[in-house]
Amino acid sequence: MVLGSETQSYERTLSTSSVVSDRNEEAKKLCEQNGVSLYSCSPPSSGPSASLSRAKTTSNPKGTKTLESRSEIRRSSACPMYSGHCSWMRRSESTCTVSISGISCAKGRIRSAASLPQLAKSGSKGGQRVNSKSPCLLVALRPLNVDQEREKFFKSNFTYNPQFQYEEPFPAAVLTKYSEASDQFITQAVRIMQAVLAKYGTYESFEVTNGGSQLSKCQIWNNIRKYMQKEGCAGEIVVHLSEDLLSQAVMMIENSRPTLTINLSGARQYWLEGMLRHEIGTHYIRGVNNSRQPWHNSDGRKLFGLKPANPTEEGLASLHSVLFRKHPFLWRAALLYYTVCSASHMTFCQLFKDLEQFVLDPGVRWEYCVRAKRGLTDTTEKGCFSKDQVYLDGILRILRHRRRIDFQLLAALGKVSYEDLERLKDSAVLQSPRIPHFMQDQNRYQKQLDHIIVTNHLSDEELAHLLPDGL
Repeated sequence: MVLGSETQSYERTLSTSSVVSDRNEEAKKLCEQNGVSLYSCSPPSSGPSASLSRAKTTSNPKGTKTLESRSEIRRSSACPMYSGHCSWMRRSESTCTVSISGISCAKGRIRSAASLPQLAKSGSKGGQRVNSKSPCLLVALRPLNVDQEREKFFKSNFTYNPQFQYEEPFPAAVLTKYSEASDQFITQAVRIMQAVLAKYGTYESFEVTNGGSQLSKCQIWNNIRKYMQKEGCAGEIVVHLSEDLLSQAVMMIENSRPTLTINLSGARQYWLEGMLRHEIGTHYIRGVNNSRQPWHNSDGRKLFGLKPANPTEEGLASLHSVLFRKHPFLWRAALLYYTVCSASHMTFCQLFKDLEQFVLDPGVRWEYCVRAKRGLTDTTEKGCFSKDQVYLDGILRILRHRRRIDFQLLAALGKVSYEDLERLKDSAVLQSPRIPHFMQDQNRYQKQLDHIIVTNHLSDEELAHLLPDGL
């Protein structure tokens, strides 16, 4: 595992003997070093112990391919992304909420994993620093003056509509693409949030009751280390802790390496593992598997006629965020969906006031409003950036078809839609894919999806009506 802090990093190679040394002493050292523990990265291994979860291709009597998964202890830290291109790290999560100052990224030095397979290197020409590429859209969409506008907004007693500034203009076609909000699942989004409020009174009460206490840095590092051991990916991901994220976590490519940044305020006792299942167990593992497939790049995707990875990618990750919780409410996905829909016909101030029915904390409401209004300069305008609706959209589509989806195959094929599984499996590389540890027991996995449906007051009949076959 590779861990990093905002201001410093340490590197050390752990031998086999040190791994099995006294755990209390190790935990003490981690705390003393602000929780930083960097493992060396060994070359990729092709042997039988190269991954935590294996799957092999077999033939049934009809001659079709199936996946057999088994768990093995991972002894090597294979790092396939370091020696070559990082085209596997293609994500579609809205990552523009990253605070650039919080993670020390200069222009051209850090980008969203959604848009950049490998980081562009900064160089010099004629004594001047040049950048081969400009920052990706989702990073550029974060207003430069968000802190100043926040102060003005709160001083005005929530009556001032922020005037956002951005680092550079972005393509009008892209903003147009995400300017239209959908209300297809607005009834379900509101019902999910109302179910939480009916049970707990306020979201804040729900968060404290179910999320548990906020974790210290030392506790977060220890939990991350244990999770990476479960997935067999120690040494492959740089991890930062930050206080400057609007989102809970974000996976990016920084200095050509997959880097996970986690919001300290969102790291709660019972919810941190769900966050790691979202970012590492879903996005990262599917990305690694994707790198081995013939559709790992844009030309391959065109050749095979693949559908977009979203909404499957973010829907699956969002389900994994709440998987195995006692009360797996889909609150965040529902609130993001609702906020975008409302932003499309409200000003910033109107939206902020409207969200009070669901969220009391003004600081939290500000963050949701900024996400929904990003891309706009004058927020007196009615409009939205609709990408955040992908989470609930993907969740409901996957739940609708959960009985038909081979979820282990969905992980093994990489960044593909569940709709493409059947036609792609015969062309896929299925030898030794990585399968997340929580997908090993498919019976238990399916029961958890059923539990999510019941908890969120959904039903198969309603989903079938909303999403009829063939649409």
